[in-house]
Amino acid sequence: MVILPAIDIKDGNCVRLFRGDYATAEKVADNYLDTALSFEKAGAEWIHMVDLDGAKAGRPVNAKIYADVAEKTNLKVEVGGGIRNIETVREYLEMGISRVILGSAALKDPRLVSESVEKFGSEKIAVGIDALNGMAAAEGWLEASDVNYIDLANKMISFGVKYFIFTDISKDGTLSGVNAEQLGALRDGTDGKCRIIASGGVRTMEDIIVCKEMGLYGTICGKSIYSGSLDLAEAVRFANRD
Repeated sequence: MVILPAIDIKDGNCVRLFRGDYATAEKVADNYLDTALSFEKAGAEWIHMVDLDGAKAGRPVNAKIYADVAEKTNLKVEVGGGIRNIETVREYLEMGISRVILGSAALKDPRLVSESVEKFGSEKIAVGIDALNGMAAAEGWLEASDVNYIDLANKMISFGVKYFIFTDISKDGTLSGVNAEQLGALRDGTDGKCRIIASGGVRTMEDIIVCKEMGLYGTICGKSIYSGSLDLAEAVRFANRD
């Protein structure tokens, strides 16, 4: 299993939110590059980065930061937030980003998802499904929908999508544990056809163990690392065990 430490960027700062509420943004690190390098030193191979300003604006705002991390570390960078057209997908990949996350587009512009997978390949594209009470949300979690998260995943699979980042918004930034029930339902409801990355609620090694035992592809860890409730190096070592 892959462990993906997270850096969310708002106003140029490394922050974490509580349940996706921008008003709760809390600065968690002084320097994004130093933080990314510390993740690399702990053994991480991937980093999950989100452009919170971009998610709200509907366009990239902090692209230079992500390019910087891709250029100045050995980490593979996946980026989401504000990616609404094929040109942005191409630009991110050309600047060295390893995987681009399409979130709101899955709901509002599924053709973009289909076109991106067709042009750049399924290894380069992930779909972020952020759900509240089992229904997908969009626009930086500011807009709810009446689309069930498993139905959305199956639609995306029909376009060739392999990677999914599932976030239970009610868990995000709460350190209250992963939503194993919804993650299991997503795994079973997609017949094992996708690689699921769990996001939201990770607190301790117990959450890492749960995700690995479920056979998930990856787990994103954010607030748990910054708060000290999870040791990243220990999590990476456990995830890498056969």
